[in-house]
Amino acid sequence: MTVNQISIFLENKPESLSQLTDVLAKNNVNMRALSLADTSDFGIARIITDDCSAAEEILKNNDYIVKTTGVIAIEIPDEAGSLNKILKLLAENGRNIEYMYGFTGRKTNSACMIIRCTNMPKTEEILEANGIHTISQEELKNI
Repeated sequence: MTVNQISIFLENKPESLSQLTDVLAKNNVNMRALSLADTSDFGIARIITDDCSAAEEILKNNDYIVKTTGVIAIEIPDEAGSLNKILKLLAENGRNIEYMYGFTGRKTNSACMIIRCTNMPKTEEILEANGIHTISQEELKNI
């Protein structure tokens, strides 16, 4: 089960990120997670929100170039070694991580990781077969 991630292309200049978050804040969009990558000319902000469709529409209406991508969100114990076990499992099964980022939620003793990797359906099967909880889009609202 994948969740929707919005990638937003930004100019690599002062205020670009704060202008983005200003648009989201003014429209009451709650970001659950954010990852930022850049090159010398542009940046890519990847965000997870409670309501991806609304956020995407708001961003497009404010002249942002956006792309929605399916990613896997997993819940892991917030303790040393938890992520390492999952990464070893995926590596042993030939999965290559393209990128990942994490966030914590309102729950205690857990963390969430966002993963984009090769062959997403197969990766989900491996995770679920090994008892690793994948988070649904609906569950994001309560984490």
